Amino acid sequence: MIDADDFDVSAAWHVAAPYDFLRRLRHERPVFRSEHLGAHVLTRYADVRAAYGDPKRFSSAGSLTISRSLSEETRLKLGEHGSFLSSFVANVDPPVHTRLRRSVSRAFTPRAVAAMEQRFRELNEDLLDRVAPRGGADFVTEIAHEPSAKLTARFIGVPEEDEEFVKEHVKGWFQLFLSPQPPDRQLALAESFLAYLDYVDRLVAARARDPRDDFTSLMTSLIGTELSHREVVELISTILLGGNDTVPNQLGNSVLRLLREGAWPVPPELTRNAVEECMRIDGASLGSFRYATADIGLHGTTIPAGALCLLSTDSAAHDETVFDDPERFRIDRPNADAHMTLGYGIHFCVGAALGRLQLRTALDVLGERLPGLRLVSGAPVSYRTSIVGRGLTALPVEW
Repeated sequence: MIDADDFDVSAAWHVAAPYDFLRRLRHERPVFRSEHLGAHVLTRYADVRAAYGDPKRFSSAGSLTISRSLSEETRLKLGEHGSFLSSFVANVDPPVHTRLRRSVSRAFTPRAVAAMEQRFRELNEDLLDRVAPRGGADFVTEIAHEPSAKLTARFIGVPEEDEEFVKEHVKGWFQLFLSPQPPDRQLALAESFLAYLDYVDRLVAARARDPRDDFTSLMTSLIGTELSHREVVELISTILLGGNDTVPNQLGNSVLRLLREGAWPVPPELTRNAVEECMRIDGASLGSFRYATADIGLHGTTIPAGALCLLSTDSAAHDETVFDDPERFRIDRPNADAHMTLGYGIHFCVGAALGRLQLRTALDVLGERLPGLRLVSGAPVSYRTSIVGRGLTALPVEW
């Protein structure tokens, strides 16, 4: 879409193929005021990285609360929950951020993450035992999501009988806050979201009464000393999003790329780098929002104090000054992990190690079990509409 004059969050190209447009912005308008996004967009790698590293001028406070796009009727329905994520670790600045991240990090030690590898492998194996004999499937809905959702549910402490409820309601709250929706759809999603919050609230209360060996119990034990009840509810809700949405979306994007490039199955010695190159070239996250806390001059443009900014990690990952021939997939690219799809600086994703482990394990198991995996000829590939995320709606495959 090199001739586009702005982002268009309702258009297919906005998520599926924005790279011609982003390249033009990097070269001609590296600080771009987008009317569609209502934000100033930073597109060059160096600028995105510098903004991530400057939380005093580029504030995270309220940056994930996209409720400004909601109708007044929806806002009234949500009430105090219209500011959902206001206490989440990625949505606040130091010193609150420092306190929250310290608490959450207790559950993501290297030992704890490594201990989940075998369980995740087993979940993938169990799924393929059921699916493989069929000879084909929708990779998105039938393969990518279940193992990650189940691992996350176990980590959080969600009972197995509630996994489907959580999956559907997580999908709903993503659409409500992070994807443009018409007013009537917003109201339906708001109902779903309030039911989901009530569920998480009850889970926290249950673990406070009867602690177990799970993330919810660990966080609940910190209420009153390090965390508030609301902070725990928002932490749990957002980690459930990662397992039910972000990681499966990245796996779908990665498998599509590997199949298109003729790089399937991935040799085990290249899996780690393949994961990074797939995140770089087809990241599940398009960027992060920030608010300017003062007038900021950059490349001859002034970003006024209070303005919303999008740090386009999607564009940064295709910046020619950092990645040689960036539109070409190179499974052995030496600096593939220099992307910022998982954030950067103090807001580097706290669950990044677990997400990477899941992607590596899934590619290894899928490659072993389905070496003949291929795209269904002629099947269309489409992406869901989103402001900040890239995910496929379906991916028909066969083997």
